[in-house]
Amino acid sequence: MSDPLGIGRTLLVLGIVIALVGLLLIFVPRVPWLGRLPGDFSFGGENWRVYIPLGTSLLISLVLSLVLWLFNRR
Repeated sequence: MSDPLGIGRTLLVLGIVIALVGLLLIFVPRVPWLGRLPGDFSFGGENWRVYIPLGTSLLISLVLSLVLWLFNRR
């Protein structure tokens, strides 16, 4: 507990991030194209299905990398 101000700021940022993730979880089902991007593979048989969201994962990674890069530019 050497820096209470730093710990407070960290907790505040963490709380904002958790709130933003919660909002994303609420509104993501309303985005119809999110699970159907080119590169999202889905295959299976009569009683099984495998879904590999490669395109969606790449898009989310790109957006998160851009956001984190913008925050770290300071």
